[in-house]
Amino acid sequence: MHPARAASLPVLSAVAVTVLAWASAFIGIRAVGEDLSPGALALGRLLVGTAVLGLLSLGRGWVAPTRREWGLLAVCGVGWFGVYNVALNAAERHLDAGTTAMLVNIGPILIAVLAGVWLGEGFPRWLVAGLAVAFAGVLLIGIAGRGSGGDLLGVLLCLVAAVTYAAGVVAQKPLLRRLPGLQVTATACAIGAACCLPWAGVLAAEVAAAPASSVLGTVYLGVVPTALAFSTWAYALARMPAGRLGVTTYLVPPLVVLLSWLLLDEVPAALAVVGGVVCLVGVAVSRRRGPVRAAAPVPAPAQR
Repeated sequence: MHPARAASLPVLSAVAVTVLAWASAFIGIRAVGEDLSPGALALGRLLVGTAVLGLLSLGRGWVAPTRREWGLLAVCGVGWFGVYNVALNAAERHLDAGTTAMLVNIGPILIAVLAGVWLGEGFPRWLVAGLAVAFAGVLLIGIAGRGSGGDLLGVLLCLVAAVTYAAGVVAQKPLLRRLPGLQVTATACAIGAACCLPWAGVLAAEVAAAPASSVLGTVYLGVVPTALAFSTWAYALARMPAGRLGVTTYLVPPLVVLLSWLLLDEVPAALAVVGGVVCLVGVAVSRRRGPVRAAAPVPAPAQR
């Protein structure tokens, strides 16, 4: 086998594991959410994720963050891990898993917008066009939700999740210039878990009353979509361009729709599917490069 081809097999395997793990997270949240409330589920998942990431970090050393880096880590941990998880868990109490995944996947556009404001990367015309197209898709999903038993609250919660994860990714970009990726992820996950500690009593009570399947589901969410997927994502990101890797996350929403149909017997409303496709088209349009300077490659969602 050609050496380059052989070397690509581990990278492709890491990409496949990441995409499948993030897609499965939407299914797991939907299933476990029947027994654990949004805050308690977020805390349980983040505690497990922090423990696993801590074990993976053993023996790797510690690079002391500066005061500014601690501030960025706080934005990352509070927003991307804390608020994001609570909002996502709450959203899936109002919307099916597939619709939720399609809405949250507008995140790359929001990351580009925030990067234009905070990092001075500008606003290419394709970004503005993509934002308008994606917004039209969000409106279609909102209309579909009102007509199929869903509600606008679920759509708004998805948008909160997308915005907070986008803010976390933009805060993470400067951190990765000096700090190890695993250290950044583990620290941010621990900060997110600390933010969710007010639900500790609720988590203890609900876990005691929940069936074993929901407890195991919470552990799965912490180990696989959080700790394992972060590790495989970092492995692939170190070996291929971020923009090319980011395109693979467009597979997450259709996978979620398929898995939710097979495992949960859920199918999004037809108009919601159309809206989701429009959202993904908007994301694709926003990533085009015109004659003007385009934004830097945008990392894909890293917390599912």
